[in-house]
Amino acid sequence: MSLSSLFLKVFPWKETSSIFLSNTLTGKKEIFHSLEPRKAKLYHCGPTVYNFAHIGNLRPYVFADILRRTLERKGYLVEQVINITDVGHLSGDSDDSGEDKMVLALKREGKERTRKNMLALGDFYAKAFLGDLEKLNILFPHHFPKASEHIPEDMALIQKLFDAKVAYKISDGVYFDTQADKQYGRLGHPTDVDPNKEQPRVAENKEKRDKRDFALWKLDDLGWESPWGKGFPGWHIECSAMSMKYLGETFDIHTGGIDHIPIHHNNEIAQSEMATGKILARYWLHSAHIILEGDKISKSKGNVYYLKDLIAKEYSALSLRYFFLTARYQTPLSFTFDALDSAQNALLGILRLLSSFPEGGRADSEWIKKFDEALSDDLDTPKAVALIFDVLRSNLSEKDTLATILEFDAVLGLNVNKERKKFTKLSDAQIPMQMKNLLTERENARAKKDFARADALRVEIETLGFLLEDSPEGPRLTKK
Repeated sequence: MSLSSLFLKVFPWKETSSIFLSNTLTGKKEIFHSLEPRKAKLYHCGPTVYNFAHIGNLRPYVFADILRRTLERKGYLVEQVINITDVGHLSGDSDDSGEDKMVLALKREGKERTRKNMLALGDFYAKAFLGDLEKLNILFPHHFPKASEHIPEDMALIQKLFDAKVAYKISDGVYFDTQADKQYGRLGHPTDVDPNKEQPRVAENKEKRDKRDFALWKLDDLGWESPWGKGFPGWHIECSAMSMKYLGETFDIHTGGIDHIPIHHNNEIAQSEMATGKILARYWLHSAHIILEGDKISKSKGNVYYLKDLIAKEYSALSLRYFFLTARYQTPLSFTFDALDSAQNALLGILRLLSSFPEGGRADSEWIKKFDEALSDDLDTPKAVALIFDVLRSNLSEKDTLATILEFDAVLGLNVNKERKKFTKLSDAQIPMQMKNLLTERENARAKKDFARADALRVEIETLGFLLEDSPEGPRLTKK
């Protein structure tokens, strides 16, 4: 008996409520039903590790984390895969144009074009990506497969496509015959896959049977030996091979960014389902872009911020996570530093307030019900976050307020219990005389309704390394 089977035998099924998800495949919001009772299998398109992940890249992983935590809260035993693409992703995302992004990264960093160097570079940026996930308090997946370590699986899947007579070889590699799949492009964006329209950024290749046909194997001396010549797998075949290896030929949910829909995910579906005759994933969920100055964040546009950039500016990674949660995952989110300031201030306000709340309370069932209802409505995180402030304004005791918000945080992942303890409330004896004088002056200004002066004194206090919270019992001072 497997470990998961033993777990399900010992612990009873306890799904709290149904969850509705926006399925890109059907264009509808649908109730989630897993293939196997009590189990949920999730695949998330991982990064191509040729550079650091920018904040636009990171949003889908926070969304995937919320999805996983929500399913686990509802009693599902989740199995999650996030892949690492360290070979096979060409610079023209439409497959056939340009060099492998990893090779371009070698050129950028002045390294010799060898497979060893390419894999070492991938390891470096993969570790950086894992570090970003950790800082954002994203639960690590159960499987983190690297594309370069699954070449045999890619070749086996390509051979299945040859056997099904939907793959063919030309001078530069092996291609999938899209004309053989009468439902090609079923995920949506039909104009993007119209055979009568030129595909974006696809190099002219007169040998291809159809301009939509995409590479399964590209010939290249840098790669691996195969029945079709030395080379490396295409970007799409890698995801199909890795997802099916760990989750089976059909699994529950496949997620990614909205930019994956017209090419990458349609290609995954086509090649997988033509090889197996089975549906690849029953639910496809996509997160929207981060918008910066009226345009989506993109490395090619150069309008990027990395998590390390924000941390250098004294923003916390959890403030970025909070910022992501202020919009539904399908909604484009405009990034500004004013918006990030608001997110950080809101989160710090929650943490400061909860820093003095005692433990040992009980989560309130009515508030928990409202929270679960928000999550069940297609992961409505803005509503879920707003409930934190509703609870703080409620008549619950401090102990029960803390317990309720901590239960929320098991899904929101803001690490509230750990972070709140960084705010140490100072006793009267611990407050320097200078601070006492400033606090007295500020209280006098507030009493006189001189709020401009009171605000200026707050800034002065916080500049000196303290945080100030106004409470019904009077001002509370904590050390930053």
